[in-house]
This record gives sequence, structure tokens and C-alpha cells, in this order.
Amino acid sequence: MQALFLAGGKGTRLYPLTYGIPKPMVPIMGCPLLEHNMNILKLYGIKDIILSVCYKSAYIKNYFGNGSAFGLNLKYVEEDSPLGTGGAIKNCERYLKDTFFIFNSDILSNINYYEMLNYHNKQKAAVTIAVTRVDNPSSYGVINFDKHGYATSFCEKPSADNITSHFINAGVYIFNAKVLQEIPAGKNVSIEKEIFPKLLAEGQKIAVYKGCNYWLDIGTLEKYVQANQDGFIGKLFLPNMNFRQQSIYSQPNTKISKSVILRGPVYIGENVQIQANTVIGPRVILGNNTVIGKGSNISDSILWNRIQVKNEIKIDRCIITDESIVKNASHNNIITPESTRPI
Repeated sequence: MQALFLAGGKGTRLYPLTYGIPKPMVPIMGCPLLEHNMNILKLYGIKDIILSVCYKSAYIKNYFGNGSAFGLNLKYVEEDSPLGTGGAIKNCERYLKDTFFIFNSDILSNINYYEMLNYHNKQKAAVTIAVTRVDNPSSYGVINFDKHGYATSFCEKPSADNITSHFINAGVYIFNAKVLQEIPAGKNVSIEKEIFPKLLAEGQKIAVYKGCNYWLDIGTLEKYVQANQDGFIGKLFLPNMNFRQQSIYSQPNTKISKSVILRGPVYIGENVQIQANTVIGPRVILGNNTVIGKGSNISDSILWNRIQVKNEIKIDRCIITDESIVKNASHNNIITPESTRPI
């Protein structure tokens, strides 16, 4: 079984987090979002993965390489310019066989992929779309479907007085390979606005899978923070971590002074140093190779990798990106090596 990740987006709504890295690589509980999602696919035996990349593609390629270090077999297909969701899928056609999964790379969910695949086969569909229910679907692509579980129509970002369904496209699909013939090559094409309606008009079956109880689009700073907090409270599944059973997780080669107070939940990455008389937590993530100075106090914050926090610094409700040096107390800010701004 294969999977295709559409990983070419810029993630402009996540600026300044995505100034230096592509959106699929923002860390969730110390692990890049894309790696997190591929680790879950490995649990289902899916290891052959194609990555459609564009924005800052070298960052993704340098991190994962051919995938062997991660127990994966990765292939990359690069867009010279954005081709839309449909164009990006068509661009990967030479690698795609039989039936395969497609993922938007900024999605977190709790979908059981065995169940979704079985449902796709049972429905004898050309495409199966995972959906999730939201209270206000006006910012999403809405899907209407019949009692048999087949899509009947699509509506992109309906106005409040034109909402006919609260089920939205969750950005996870199963395609039969023959569907690729319906997508024109070398063009900017939207599967949501063009290809799916075209399939319906031709009488092809698009099944709707509703087995998605947790779903989050990491499209804004607020939702990025929520994703990490959901990991702490157990709403987001984290392979090899369960903060409801264990409040503190620490990776290898950490150096933590005996006088440090850890108030879980706390995640501590590799090669982290926490110096004396420091208080960490609750709800703190310390990325790899981070150094926390003496007498500091950090709460409700996400620190990425290779960060230095100087002595006696208080940090609360902040996101701090790679390579930053923190010399002053900070509350409710995004701190990058270049600037500090409110969240």
C-alpha cells in the first residue's frame, strides 16, 4: 500500500513559524508534523510514501533522505511552481499504483486506516473522502452525501445562510489509480473544486468515510498551539507517549540538575541541558539540544531545537523557534532569532 503526502504549501498563516521551514515540518511534541503522520502510517504497515514538495523542499529532503533511517521508502516529486492539489497528484502519477492514500500534510487525525480502506473496498468507490463534523463549516469544503454514504455534491466555504451540511473534507483520501486519468497534466488543478465534481457528473462513486473523531488542521498559530496541548491531554494520539499515564517524557542524553523542578506534563528532547534551580512546566515542550539557564521558569510554552535560555528568565505561553537566544522575560510571544512578536 502506498501513500502520497501533498507537502508543497508555504503555510503563510503560520508565519513567522514557517519563514525558515516548510509547514509540514513544524514540530508536534518535538517531532516534525510530517514525521509524526508517517510514523502513524508505519503502524498500519504503510512504508512506501511519495512526497510532493515545492516550498523549501530541500529542508524536507535533507531531513528524511531516502527514508531508510526512519524505516520508510521515500520518493520525492518536486513542483517547479504550485500545481494545486489535483496537479500535484497528477505530477506523481508515475509512482502511483493500484489503490493508494492521499494526505494533506497539515492535518492531524485519529482515523483508523484499516477501517477506511475496508470501507472504500466495500463501497466499490473510485474515491473515498474522510470527513469530520464541525459546528461552523463556512471556512471549509462541505460535502453532502446520501444515506448510502456516497457524496452527492460539494460546496466550498458556504455562507452562513447556505450551509447544507456540517461534514467537511478532512484532507485524507483513498484513490483508485484509474482516477488519475481524469486529471489533466501540467495544469494547476483543484481536486476539491474540479475533479470531484467531475467524477460525480460522470456517475463515478465517491464514498464518504465518517470515522474521524479527532481532526485538526494546523493552519493557524492558535491551532498549532492546540495540537501540542491536545497531545498533553490525550486527545491527539502520540506513538510511544501517553501523558495520561506518565506526566514527563525525556529523550536520551539529557542533563538535568538535581535542583530542577519538573511540573508535568513536560516533554524533554535529546541532549537538553536544564541548569540548577529551574522550574519547567506545566505543559512545556523542550526541543533537542536546548539549554535552559539557572533559575529560569518556563510554563505553557513550546521550544523548538537548539535554543538557549539565559539565566533567571521567565517564559510563559510562548513559541520559540530554532536557534533562538532568549535574554529577557517573555509572555504570550513568538520568539525567533530575528524578532519577538505577540502570538
